[in-house]
Amino acid sequence: MDYSEAQAAFFAPREGTTRTIGWRSPARDLRDAIEPIATISFWAEPAYDAYAALGLDFLQGYVHSRSRGLGDVEPAVAAAAFGVFEPGLIAGVLAEARGVASVAAVRAAAEEGAIASLRAALPRVDEAEVARVAAVLRRGADAAPTTGRALHAGLASLAYPDDPFGVLWHAATLLREHRGDGHLAALVAAGVDGVAANLLTELWVGWDPFTYSASRAWAPETLEAAATDLTGRGWLADGRLTDAGLAVREDLEAATDRSVALAVAALADDLGTILEPLHAWGEAVTARGWFPPDPYKRAAG
Repeated sequence: MDYSEAQAAFFAPREGTTRTIGWRSPARDLRDAIEPIATISFWAEPAYDAYAALGLDFLQGYVHSRSRGLGDVEPAVAAAAFGVFEPGLIAGVLAEARGVASVAAVRAAAEEGAIASLRAALPRVDEAEVARVAAVLRRGADAAPTTGRALHAGLASLAYPDDPFGVLWHAATLLREHRGDGHLAALVAAGVDGVAANLLTELWVGWDPFTYSASRAWAPETLEAAATDLTGRGWLADGRLTDAGLAVREDLEAATDRSVALAVAALADDLGTILEPLHAWGEAVTARGWFPPDPYKRAAG
């Protein structure tokens, strides 16, 4: 998959009326604000170019770069850390990508691509403001415990870039993966596997059944089996979440929020001062075409 194919697959705008999930909390507000910044090393064309220079295609660049903090672990371990993707896909792509580029090379490409992308998307942003916001995010990231969080812990072992845009990106990525690892822990505690997690999220956000889940490479028969299971639990009926299913999904979100409480608390009153610039920068990244414009995609993560 090259960059143009990735754009066609993931960057289509959504037509018609969209709805919001209606879930608001300081933890969720932070998550939504940092998402385009943290993921610019996946979505932006300069980042793709950095991976392509190593011989990686779009999906290989995504999987190899996102797992870069794990080092040379078994591909199945990386797949488990990703959680909500079909594990054979992640393990297979990572094994192929490692045959093309080393972990060290991908780490350097991710940093180079993220900084180049942010500088290109935000050409008129005051670097002093970037440094201020980055310092606040870094304070939260430094307070985030690593226990039980593979992706976050691996990234926390890497040095911060020297560039202020690089600090912004790395801190945002640490906080993003800290929340993601916490979300997986909440899923495990609730007895929800990766397939069911996708179905619950897509219906909570507003996607049509199976449309979001299929993008994570789950087979149709696997999705049907998961839907049958959720129906048996009383969480799904007629392609929609029941009241019980909605309560489960919102309990998962609340548990995820609790899992990042220490990081959010470390931001204190400064959280309110960074959300506006982060949202503005995220919109600029989206307008540049380097983050999916579909609000459902942004809400689902």
